[in-house]
Amino acid sequence: MFQSLDALPDGERGFAVLSYINATSSIQIARITNISNWYFERVVFPGQRLIFEAPLEAKLEIHTGMMASAILSDTIPCTRLRIENQTVDQAQQQRDLQQLEYRNELSAVEAQDPPSGIPPHLIKDLELEAKDINEKPIMGRTS
Repeated sequence: MFQSLDALPDGERGFAVLSYINATSSIQIARITNISNWYFERVVFPGQRLIFEAPLEAKLEIHTGMMASAILSDTIPCTRLRIENQTVDQAQQQRDLQQLEYRNELSAVEAQDPPSGIPPHLIKDLELEAKDINEKPIMGRTS
């Protein structure tokens, strides 16, 4: 979900929709500090895509490590993070579509492989055996 808690500075021109992906296995802090009268800071989890708006002259600082000892690991000019010709809503729709496609693929895989890890052909054999057992009369009992 797109979240903008801090409004862009008044009269700011040249802002754009930007995207950053945390491709590491560590939690990162994304921060912009070089725009006066504006504060931007977000936590970015491993594999998460951050979509946000910022002035093109901004520089995104990436801090990596433990919360108490995070170090500045990269500074990226926002011109390199720009999503070409997209609005925030379009970028969010694209992200939602990607997540939906991923969920559909995951559901298809789960439907093929039972969660128990038993191959489907063995499950079929077990189902047939269970059916045979249920159809056999129990001794001393008549239907």
